[in-house]
Amino acid sequence: MKYAIVESGGKQYKAVEGATIEVDRLPVETGANVKLEQVLLLADGDAITVGKPLVKDTPVWATVLEHFRGEKVTIFNYRPKKRIRVKIGHRQNYTRLLVEQIGGETLVKKAPVKKAEPVEEKADVVTEAAVEAEAEVKETRKPARKAAEKPASEKAPKAAPKKTAPATSSPKGKKAPAAKKPAAKK
Repeated sequence: MKYAIVESGGKQYKAVEGATIEVDRLPVETGANVKLEQVLLLADGDAITVGKPLVKDTPVWATVLEHFRGEKVTIFNYRPKKRIRVKIGHRQNYTRLLVEQIGGETLVKKAPVKKAEPVEEKADVVTEAAVEAEAEVKETRKPARKAAEKPASEKAPKAAPKKTAPATSSPKGKKAPAAKKPAAKK
C-alpha cells in the first residue's frame, strides 16, 4: 500500500491514493487540482522514505471535492462566585480532498474505471409444478400459525390476585396505630 504523510495548515495527514482527507479550508475552487508539496514520509510497500525534514520531488496530487463546515464546538468559560459566564460556539471550515496520485512532477489522469452493470435475467416461464409446490408450502405453514394463535375465547381466564395482607395493616409494613379505649369514669 502506497501512502504519504503530508502537512497542510500546520497539521499532518495520512494520504492514501484513492482515499479522501479533510484538511483546513484551502483557498481553491471545488474541482480544482491541488499539489501538496510538504511530504514528511513516503511509504511504498516495504520501502519507507523519511524526509529530513521533507521528502523532495514527491508531491501529493489531490482534487478538491467540497468545502464544508465541521461539527459545532461549544466553549463555556465559568468562574464561580464572580458572575462570569461566557458561552461561545465555533464551527471550523474544512476542505475535502481526493488523493489522486502520490509522486510525479505532473498529475497523470487515469481513465475512470467503468463499473460492470448488473445483467438483468429474464424470468423463466412459470411452470404449473412450481406453482403447486409454492401453494403446498403456504398450506403447511398456515396450520402451524393457527395452532399457535388461539382465539381469545379459548384462552383460560386470568385468576384474580390474592390479597395477602389484612385490611387493617398500613402500607410499607408500618404498625397500625393502637385502638383508643374509652376513658375510665371516676
